[in-house]
Amino acid sequence: MPHKRLCTVQRLPNLYPESGITSASIRWLIFNSAENGFSVCVKRMGRKILIDLDEFEAWLDCQAAQESGI
Repeated sequence: MPHKRLCTVQRLPNLYPESGITSASIRWLIFNSAENGFSVCVKRMGRKILIDLDEFEAWLDCQAAQESGI
């Protein structure tokens, strides 16, 4: 099984500074994940919430494609 790249909500904005994403916007995405498709990125381990970086990058690409009409 391949090793998953995971990070915390607080660390994610530091990994993608060019995206302009903040910890607050990540929490909003998680809260609304059933409607926005972000649920595939969220991994829960007890109370700890982690973001799967590979899924996050795929989600970002999908969002960019939708905005550009591709």
